[in-house]
Order: sequence, then structure tokens, then C-alpha cells
Amino acid sequence: MAVKKRRKSKSDSWAKKIEENKYKITLAVVLLAIASFIDFLAGSYTTSIQGVHVDDLLLDLFKPINLGILFVWGYLLIVLIYFAYPVFFRPEKIHLAVTMFSLLILTRSISMILTHLATPPDAIPVNFPSIFVYLRFKNDLFFSGHTALPFLGFLIFKKRVMKYFMLICSFVMAATVLLMHQHYSIDVFAAFFISYGIYRIGEKIFKNGLEE
Repeated sequence: MAVKKRRKSKSDSWAKKIEENKYKITLAVVLLAIASFIDFLAGSYTTSIQGVHVDDLLLDLFKPINLGILFVWGYLLIVLIYFAYPVFFRPEKIHLAVTMFSLLILTRSISMILTHLATPPDAIPVNFPSIFVYLRFKNDLFFSGHTALPFLGFLIFKKRVMKYFMLICSFVMAATVLLMHQHYSIDVFAAFFISYGIYRIGEKIFKNGLEE
């Protein structure tokens, strides 16, 4: 009986937090939809243009390694965890996580249409499942979303386990895209700085909303 009461109490508390923030969550979802559409347009544009290949001192040091499972499924798992954590454990923070993700997408969309770089010619080909094929574009290099998203999660989430899980993921994804030659080194290094900039902008917008 006591267990059932605790579960009901938690469920009621979760529902109450969702209700209190429903308008913010709705607005965040709308912003996400707009950002996703802009990202699709930007990705379609980079796919249609003839980008240029450039030399990369770091990539020249090693041959590409096939880490396709990490590149595809590892990244999709990180995205799932990024959203699932606030949904199940911090419902009052859902709109913050979604909005910050949208800011990341918007910033990356602008960045990649301004930098006409082609994917390194020796990059390991990547095949997303057909249901996720819309996520795959060509020449959408600057900056690395695989690296930026988990690092943004590290900055946003304050609980120690979640925070450092995301930090580790950001380094794993950075290594993955470099080892596969899917990104130039500048795409990866810049991702950390740009994510931090996005976090600081979000911090100004939400003030103390990012605190646990």
C-alpha cells in the first residue's frame, strides 16, 4: 500500500509539473518543428551544392575506421536519452531541453550553409535505417552535431551521473566522427565552443531556469 501511494504521489507530481508548464512545452515543440524544417532545408541545400575537399593535418595521420554502429545507433541513443531524461525525471525542464536543442539546430543550419566543405573523400559510408534517412545529408559538416549535442547536455543537466555521462558521450562521438573521417577536425573542435556559446545564450534567456 505504501509503495502504491508513493507511486501515485510521484505520478501526480509529474502530471502537475507537466500541467504547470504545458504552454512552455507547447511553444518549445513548435520551435523545434520550425528548427527541424529549417535544418531540412539547410541539409538539402548542402547536399545539392558542390563542396570542396580540404587537407586536414589530423586526418592525414590515420586511415578511416568503420565505427558505423556508434555513428548511427550511438548517436540516436544519445538523442533519445537527452529528451527522455527531462521527460521522466525533470518534467519542469522539458521546455528548456527542447528549446536549447532547437537553438543548436538553428545555429548549425546557418553554419553549414555558410561553409561549403565537402565530406572527406575517404570517409567511411554511413547507412541510416530507412526511417531515419531524412537525417542524412551530404556536406553538412560545420559543425559536428554528434559532438555538440552531448556536450550541450553536459552543460544543461546538473545531476552528476547524467552530466558526466553526456560529457563522456561527447568525447566518444568526437573520436567516432574523426576516426571515420566523417568530419574535419575543425568541425569537431568548434562544436565544443559553439555548444558553450549556445548554452550561455540560453542561460541569459532562461536566467535561473537551467539550474536544478
